[in-house]
Amino acid sequence: MLCGYLWYYTGCTPKIRNVDLPIDSLQNFSYSGDANIPYEWWTSFEDPALNMLVDSALNNNFDLTTIWYQFREAEAVVDQESSFLWPEIEAAAQSAINRPEPDFAGGENLQLGLAAAYEIDLWGRIRSGIQAEKYRAQASLADYRTGAISLSAEIAITWYQLVATVNQLSLVEQQITTNENIIRLIRARFGTGLISAVDILRQMQLLEATRDQKILLETNRGLLENQLAVLLGRQPQLAFDARIDSLPDLPPLPESGLPLELVRRRPDIQQAYHLLLAADRDMATAVTSRYPRISLSFRLQQRSNDFSSLFQDWAYTIAGNLVAPLLYGGQLQAEVDRTEAVKYQRLYEYGQTVLIAFREVEDALVQEMKYLERMDLLTRRLDLATKTNDQLRLSFLNGLSNYLDVLVSLDQEQQLRRDLIAAKFVLVENRIALYRALAGGFETEIQANQ
Repeated sequence: MLCGYLWYYTGCTPKIRNVDLPIDSLQNFSYSGDANIPYEWWTSFEDPALNMLVDSALNNNFDLTTIWYQFREAEAVVDQESSFLWPEIEAAAQSAINRPEPDFAGGENLQLGLAAAYEIDLWGRIRSGIQAEKYRAQASLADYRTGAISLSAEIAITWYQLVATVNQLSLVEQQITTNENIIRLIRARFGTGLISAVDILRQMQLLEATRDQKILLETNRGLLENQLAVLLGRQPQLAFDARIDSLPDLPPLPESGLPLELVRRRPDIQQAYHLLLAADRDMATAVTSRYPRISLSFRLQQRSNDFSSLFQDWAYTIAGNLVAPLLYGGQLQAEVDRTEAVKYQRLYEYGQTVLIAFREVEDALVQEMKYLERMDLLTRRLDLATKTNDQLRLSFLNGLSNYLDVLVSLDQEQQLRRDLIAAKFVLVENRIALYRALAGGFETEIQANQ
């Protein structure tokens, strides 16, 4: 069982007990490799262009920067709550002229004063509020780290999707050239009787379909470049100058580790846990709000009708105040019930976050294993299609088969070549998802500069 420390209350004193998360047991993941995940996981692909893109995005992406300043806001709230542990001291000065003078002693009214107030945090109400905000600040920092991981994964996926699109575009351009050459060839043989007009029309249909694929790929390339530019914090109108190469080979399979290690490492799980602790501290604040409050006050004041006698006499007041809630119509107990319900919401949200994390790792592992099988299958299919196409073309040249068989075989071979690039991208995409699911938080340049 996964456990965390939460508070419960007996009388006036908070106690600590273990609270089990709603997960019966932790099972190991289905697959695991031997490679360690580097701190900056995207460097596993050994792609300088990707490294440059991720580093740029982590420093310039507007959404990520927004989340960072949400964390800074949460830190300021902690400082604000912490100020309640200190006395509040105020100074006041007043100078006035009263008219008409016969109605007042003199015509001037000069006052100087100093006031201080301090609440004794007898039951820990103020400290509970401070702790709650500290946990929220930690949750906000974990949210920032989650955003950084998500951004780096989105950059990597978009980048390799662009690479795959450019590779497919290059392949389609080669296929267009091949289909144009075939049309010229079969037109030259039209008079021999081996080629009919229908065969020429069918080959032209294949050529036009391949040209249509080129238009779609060019459109997709432009959209992906625009998407990358926005992720990098740049205008999409700017030219994209990163060198585009081929899709990378998969790095060795990383070690998936134990589920408990994943719970401790992933920032989204840390965020859910800190929100749970913050909700527990909110409940502690609500409980202690039902207890009496003791505060001290001090006031020092000087009043005079002229400047010459202003500092001659001082008056001061020291007071102790006790305020105890008596009758609030169930308002205070209702607040305790509300915060308790919120605490258990956060508890089960934490458990659900842990389960989703386990599922993401397991999904990525299963998909990679199956897509490796599919890649082998597609490779064998392409090899068979190439051999079949060669045999049919030779058979056609010898007058033993019609051109329709050659055309169908050619279309299948060209489609399989495009499918193979798409499948390789999916394999890389699944590996990125696995790195994202296993990765822990890392420090960005924004953090390092603060």
